[in-house]
Amino acid sequence: MVLEKLGESIKNTLSKVAKAIFVDERLINEIVKDIQRALLHSDVNVNLVFDLSNKIKDRALKEDLPRGLSKKEQLIKIIHEELVSFLGKKGSKIKVGKKPFKIMLVGLFGNGKTTTAGKLGKFFAKRGNKVALVGLDVHRPAAMHQIEQIAKQAKIDVFFDKKEKNALKIWKKIKNDLSKYDVLIIDTAGRDALSKDLIKEIEALNKEIKPQENLLIISADIGQAAQEQAEQFHKSCGVTGVVATKMDGTAKGGGALSACSATKAPIKFIGVGEKLDDLEEFDPERFVGRMLGLGDIEALLEKAKDAISEEEAGDLSKKLLKGEFNLIDLYDQMRAMKKMGPLSKVMEMIPGFGQIKMPKEMLDVQEGKLDKWKNIMDSMNKSELEDPETITAKKAERISKGSGVDIKEVRELVKQYRMSKKMMKKFKGKKGMKGIEKMMKGMGNMPMKFK
Repeated sequence: MVLEKLGESIKNTLSKVAKAIFVDERLINEIVKDIQRALLHSDVNVNLVFDLSNKIKDRALKEDLPRGLSKKEQLIKIIHEELVSFLGKKGSKIKVGKKPFKIMLVGLFGNGKTTTAGKLGKFFAKRGNKVALVGLDVHRPAAMHQIEQIAKQAKIDVFFDKKEKNALKIWKKIKNDLSKYDVLIIDTAGRDALSKDLIKEIEALNKEIKPQENLLIISADIGQAAQEQAEQFHKSCGVTGVVATKMDGTAKGGGALSACSATKAPIKFIGVGEKLDDLEEFDPERFVGRMLGLGDIEALLEKAKDAISEEEAGDLSKKLLKGEFNLIDLYDQMRAMKKMGPLSKVMEMIPGFGQIKMPKEMLDVQEGKLDKWKNIMDSMNKSELEDPETITAKKAERISKGSGVDIKEVRELVKQYRMSKKMMKKFKGKKGMKGIEKMMKGMGNMPMKFK
């Protein structure tokens, strides 16, 4: 989960506000100290922490109560607004302009520049652009091989020269071949921001290439060193945006987020996984909403759009409205869900679900079940998939052996099917949410028997 520990800490702080009998100066001071501790623990720069917390305190004590809001609601609203403002207020999307539109990536060793190059390449290619990667990392032995493999995975063109050891010469040699592309993602060598030789190289490349975007790649685990490094990169090539990588891990992440303050450049993307699709445009309001358990329905819809076509979604919705639902449909849903990523990531995007403290072990079990159920369905014949009610105990035993799973797993899949079908009938019958909630409560102990 994105900044899980910080999110949990601030959610607990908001819960303290909700449970309070009165909102007075004493409570406000307590809440501000909680927020300070949470941010400092997440490696956010100390000066930025105090600036943010002072703004929250000042507004909470001095602002008039808006019409229609309670004092508690006003305090929660202020905390939310200031966190969004701290992360840049409005999202800053990259708009492809004059072609070829050049995006140069800079950053430290090991922060994920080359992987990010592939992610960005795929991101822009999916939006209809003709994209090419350019490998200018001449210092890391495996860099050229890595960018070649990543480009192959992303199914986009790549330009590099394994023999040449001068990045500027490589660019001058290939630049005339790049005019036919809409977007160029230029990967440079990882460097210590204080290394004079490498800084000279990035300055020379920046002067020659003249990129429209200089993106600083910062890892979530960099800590408070982020500010000094970011300032040097900004001085060398004029950073226009930040990409925060490894935001799905257990790292604190505050240093990466506060790097944008040092460069006065907004966070434009966050990396939320190792796959090439695990890159998201950064929107502060949506990010804070997800971090606080309020969900991110736009990101969820974006993932769903990639996982299932409009035609497939339309066919499925028609079946649901008619009350028709079989294991083939459930199979398609499961396949789409797998494309959307791990259940833990999908759940944090659903409004309300992010506030449910579901044990990680439970989510891991669900991930495992999806794989098992897929294997079970692969061992069924067409008639059993279309009408699971025909699955007898004998058939279940055959399916169990064919899929290599315990017969209990087969029973559980059929139980899941019956639950889903019963829910669809509730929707069709327009019995309302109360009926559905009542039904859901009783489903956990539903007996499962084969004929």
